[in-house]
Amino acid sequence: MSTMRARVRHAAAVLALCLVWGTGPSVFAQAVAGGGAVVFDSAQARLRDAETLKALTAEGQLLYRRDRVRLDGYRYCSQAVSQAERGELRESIRSAARTLHVGLAEGNEDLVALAKRDFAIAYSYAGDLDSAERHAREALQHVAKNPAIVAGPAYKTLGDVATRRGRHDEAIGLYGKAAEVASERFRALVDLSLVNAYLSAGRSGEARAVFERQAAAEPALAPLRARIEGRLLLAEGRVDEAAAAFESAARGAAGADADYNRLWALDGLARTWLARGDRREAQRRALEAATLAEGVRARFRSEEFKTGLFGDMQQVFELAVALSMELGETERAWALSERSRGRALLDTLRGRVDGGGRIDAAVGAVGLAELQAALLPGELLVQYHALEDRLVAWVVAPGMLRGEALPIARRDLEAIVDEFRRSIFRRAGDTRTLARALHARIVEPLGLPSGSERLVVVPHGALHYLPFQALVGTEGRYLIEERGIVIAPSASVALQLARRGAGAAGALVAFGNPANQAREGLPGAEREVERISDLFPERRVYFREQASKERFRESAGAGRILHVAAHAEVDAVDPLHSRILLAGAADDPGFLEAREVYEVDLGGVSLVTLSACESGLGRIARGDEILGFTRAFLTAGAGGLVASLWPVADDSTEFLMTRFYAAFVRGTAAVEAMREAQVATLRQAGFAHPFFWAPFNLIGDWRLRGGT
Repeated sequence: MSTMRARVRHAAAVLALCLVWGTGPSVFAQAVAGGGAVVFDSAQARLRDAETLKALTAEGQLLYRRDRVRLDGYRYCSQAVSQAERGELRESIRSAARTLHVGLAEGNEDLVALAKRDFAIAYSYAGDLDSAERHAREALQHVAKNPAIVAGPAYKTLGDVATRRGRHDEAIGLYGKAAEVASERFRALVDLSLVNAYLSAGRSGEARAVFERQAAAEPALAPLRARIEGRLLLAEGRVDEAAAAFESAARGAAGADADYNRLWALDGLARTWLARGDRREAQRRALEAATLAEGVRARFRSEEFKTGLFGDMQQVFELAVALSMELGETERAWALSERSRGRALLDTLRGRVDGGGRIDAAVGAVGLAELQAALLPGELLVQYHALEDRLVAWVVAPGMLRGEALPIARRDLEAIVDEFRRSIFRRAGDTRTLARALHARIVEPLGLPSGSERLVVVPHGALHYLPFQALVGTEGRYLIEERGIVIAPSASVALQLARRGAGAAGALVAFGNPANQAREGLPGAEREVERISDLFPERRVYFREQASKERFRESAGAGRILHVAAHAEVDAVDPLHSRILLAGAADDPGFLEAREVYEVDLGGVSLVTLSACESGLGRIARGDEILGFTRAFLTAGAGGLVASLWPVADDSTEFLMTRFYAAFVRGTAAVEAMREAQVATLRQAGFAHPFFWAPFNLIGDWRLRGGT
């Protein structure tokens, strides 16, 4: 009867994989009848297995066999370490997987221990705390030739995990174990982490004792020590001395990282002025820090993790946003939110992709006046920014800007969005109730004008995973029944795309059901492409073996519409390694990674549709915009993108996509075509639950119009 392209991604999952469910009618019937819990639980189990030793061992063996030049295990280990230091976290894991394979093949327990240590470090840097903890504990089970270089980092990683989970007393004990076994050089890093843990636990006296014994640490740690000392002085109530320390650090910053170290000194000064109760002066310093942050060369900074600081330049912007809102400077707060998104994109790319000037253009921010001038009557932009203790929202319309601080802490927001998504996955009976509650908390307080027909939403943090179209308003109607909805990575990106003004009339290029041994076939996706292609007089359609990665590179930019109905995998360890599974060759599995999409010229493509498992998802950079397929395709030149947020069923997807394109090729604006398609689907027998009609987001140009 049908297959189901199903993959469930928890908001904290590290690697989201498409799961293909059986082709028989019983499977689909079970899902429709309420078997979503089975689907969800099975998917969760698959996710937990994604980064296990069994999977990594198999990957290491495969990668080793493919290597034209094979290294010994210790050289692979060195590669893993250097790649982690540069922030090439997926590549680091792959090198460690090769180390593991060689170690197991040779019966070399030392290599196995080193591989597991390197897994732990890479996953910790990536923020996958469950995997980091698991691999660190496994590393400790082996006898290494040099226990200090395995046990020291393993215990420290466990301490880092406990710290980031808020279990500071546990972290203190683990850092203590790390200090006992670590080398003298590594112990300096452990001690700084221990100071931070003591401070987080409110034990400033013990923090001071450790800090003082560590005073002779190597010069390279001096800027980090200065930050920690300022934090220590603040904790001790020595505010004037803290201010002097931060001022000295700001003036004395030198060398290649001078601006980076100076911005953190300014951030410390802002927090010092907050401790003095002077918000205006705190804001002034925070704004200076944010300005510096925009110009600092983007690179991965492993020293932040090594010293337990877990610094992130988004923290600098968050403080500036919060203070500006508290001081009633709504426009400035909005502009800071915009600027932070461009910074996050740079931090993720870090020169790792070749996108030429297109990347520079994607980073630039526009002003409020430009945005307001571009909006027409009936068009609204709602932008969110999730702070640690509140959710800030701005409503922008012609001649209007309104800002609201909603009392929802970041962790609470993550929890309620996750609960809503779980309810959708399970086709639960409480989905509408949860949808109504979410609308009441994040939409109703904004007082959106009833006459607005189009809503451009700029999400933040967990809200990237939220289907706004499935929220339920005061009248008991879904939001999509009241307004057309477009999602944008930022207001600047939305405006840049809308300014292109290109229509979508022209040829269709489509890839359906690519032949790929890594996943089962998708016959429903093939039917979907066949039906859609009938709507286009001019088309290039590729199925099975023809739907190859090489063909994509050659043909993806040849039409106005690009449609890809295939499996996709979102890599939350490194979003640039998220991939679409196209047809492969003997020496190429056919995986098209997001980093490769940046290099494809899609300047003539108006709309890309990724009718694949959770193709719209990727890692969120510290509560900022989503990074993965979305940014890759838009930066490569596409004007708009249709992508999915959760598992999609063939029958409902085929129905929805056919309705969408039928309206679109008649000249209907994409936002209205998607609205019509989703409303038609939810009113179709058997498809009323949001699971079936709400997975697809329209992202990008909110005025994109079709035609043939």
